[in-house]
Amino acid sequence: MHVIDRVILPNNITLPTSRNIVQTALALPQFSVLAEAVVAANLQGTLAGTGPFTVFAPTNAAFTALLTELGITKEALLADVPLLTAVLQYHVLNGQVLRAAVPVGQAITPLAGGIFKIDSRTAGLVVTDGRNRTANITATDLRTSNGVIHVIDKVLLPPNRNIVETAIASAPEFSILVEAVVAANLQGTLSGTGPFTVFAPTNAAFAALLTELGITKEALLANTPLLTSVLTYHVLPARVLRAGVPVGPAITTVQGGTFTVNSSLAIIDARGRRANITTTDMLTSNGVIHVIDRVILPAP
Repeated sequence: MHVIDRVILPNNITLPTSRNIVQTALALPQFSVLAEAVVAANLQGTLAGTGPFTVFAPTNAAFTALLTELGITKEALLADVPLLTAVLQYHVLNGQVLRAAVPVGQAITPLAGGIFKIDSRTAGLVVTDGRNRTANITATDLRTSNGVIHVIDKVLLPPNRNIVETAIASAPEFSILVEAVVAANLQGTLSGTGPFTVFAPTNAAFAALLTELGITKEALLANTPLLTSVLTYHVLPARVLRAGVPVGPAITTVQGGTFTVNSSLAIIDARGRRANITTTDMLTSNGVIHVIDRVILPAP
């Protein structure tokens, strides 16, 4: 017989903790600014409630970096209750999501609405927020009585630009695309609720198309029926992140035509032309943008 001073539990059993999410944050010095923010936004009642919740908790260093990024003081941030509430709720999920169950590559919807996504990289899990900023998850599965906390090294921000605004902000890469959207009077649609997925050709892709068709940019922009058909062929009527892009089957566009995506992440359009998807998952408030290196064309 051997005497031990502690009960040993199997790996699949965890003793319940007596502290809720708010009490846990208050007890840990690295979350003191987060705790102040929760109180300032009057969210302590919610986050001390039954839950369960999942909280992505920024450290004090993360908040310091945010203040520098926004060019404001901590006092100004804590006094801006609408902003503070939106930002904090963007870090909270309904339900307990442990590390093993994190939906990698999928759209994740927090309490504040909008989405963010989490990817698995060599160094660990990385969150991409609605403004396409990234935060590392530095610790996971900090259990509380009403949920779980994952620690992050950057404060996440909810999306503040729709598809058209994102394209404009990405100038000059998408300046011709923006001109085309305006010329076809599609800016209202692509600024709407959505969600949409846009396969966005770069300026170089449009330049190559003009050479291929033997026309000028002015002639293309003036041909509204052609322009509308081509542009809506680049749009899907749903948000489809990289992980959800169907490889092989025909994908139906807003234009009504279809294209396919192969295992190399290249689009084969209705005319058998190939466009490579060079960048994926640019998140926006009303969908997602994937960048392509060639303008795709619907069937003649």
